Amino acid sequence: MLTRFAPSPTGDLHLGHAYSAALAHAAARAAGGGFRIRIDDIDGSRSREAFVAASLADLAWLGIDWDGDPIRQSAHLGAYAAALEELRSRGLVYPCFCTRADIAASLAAPHGPSGAIYPGTCRPLSEAERARRLADEQHCWRLDMARAVAVAGDLRWEEAGQGPRFADPLAHGDVVLARKDAPASYHLASTLDDAAMGVTHVIRGADLVASTDVHRLLQALLALPTPLYRHHALVCGADGKRLAKRDAAASLASLREAGGDGRALAADLVAGRLPTGYSLQMP
Repeated sequence: MLTRFAPSPTGDLHLGHAYSAALAHAAARAAGGGFRIRIDDIDGSRSREAFVAASLADLAWLGIDWDGDPIRQSAHLGAYAAALEELRSRGLVYPCFCTRADIAASLAAPHGPSGAIYPGTCRPLSEAERARRLADEQHCWRLDMARAVAVAGDLRWEEAGQGPRFADPLAHGDVVLARKDAPASYHLASTLDDAAMGVTHVIRGADLVASTDVHRLLQALLALPTPLYRHHALVCGADGKRLAKRDAAASLASLREAGGDGRALAADLVAGRLPTGYSLQMP
């Protein structure tokens, strides 16, 4: 068994991160397995080295140890580019020149599990038109979802304790696999890295359960193994809203600096006991 925790260094970790990390760590150690840390730092405009150091300090304070050195997504750009090129060579991705404003203005954009679905504006462009615009226009790369699903085959995946589920990636529309400002999307980078790390069990928040549809599709397209998934409840504040990095009062750094007992906190979180004022809720 191998689990992982993958923070993005764009802010301080909070109780929700602690809950997810503690669950993954406890599951791995109870099974005599491994636990790795991955720094999801491909967002160069927002990632900060100070948050990398702070995250590792927070995890150590919680008593969470990890195997090997932390892995950085920024070191794997070549792997992302190679996977994107493979999908491109098979006609499964296409360049998109639309801005967010273009998509928001489209009256034909329905909503799916992850928000507005791209209306497919750039999908029918000819190869000649794409080549002309690629030369001087910013663009992202989108997965042609209908084509991808048609060639993918079996898209079953398993939720721990609940048995098999069937992915419905079509509900997400043509998702972005490489952004204008980043070499890979969360979907592509996370799927490739979990496989490269040998992750067998993905333990993460239930707000990401819909993403599993897309990840399972990418696993099928790129002949990658499918881990067992466990999507847990989210830590919410007194207002009933799930915690965000802007919630400074719930940051682990603030608790650590106040002299809190990190190991005791982690043990309580694994047991489902949260500090006063916080609760666990499914989205």
